[in-house]
Amino acid sequence: MSLTTAKRFTIAEYHRLAELGFFEENDRVELIKGEIIQMAAKGTPHSVCSTRLYRELFKLVVEEAILRGQEPIIIPDDSEPEPDLVIVRNRPDDYLEAHPSPSDILLVIEISNSTLKYDQEVKLSVYAEAGISYYWIFNLVDNYLESY
Repeated sequence: MSLTTAKRFTIAEYHRLAELGFFEENDRVELIKGEIIQMAAKGTPHSVCSTRLYRELFKLVVEEAILRGQEPIIIPDDSEPEPDLVIVRNRPDDYLEAHPSPSDILLVIEISNSTLKYDQEVKLSVYAEAGISYYWIFNLVDNYLESY
């Protein structure tokens, strides 16, 4: 009996799949530890939390950093998550040359209800292993903020 393992993708391979049209325009996927993961649909509580966070964080951040929402971050060599919100260091090109990497990231925020366990276990370890110092989960299941 032979055991097969799932194909793990590098970031370069993941980008190549996108270039080749492997994903449809409305596909919500991200690369986590070499696996292409389908992202959950966002419900009303998630959307409202996101809107309120943008409003408040935008006032706090002003010109001191960049607030990015649901945009990729690069965690070499096998992860390209798209957190709900990320605060990154200012850069003259606004990350036109490349998505932010762990050294650029000041805070990662996930808003979680159906993905809570995944965000608490898998994503927490991905961010921690990459050296990202601050990670928040807005836990919509238990209605509180988790700070790591």
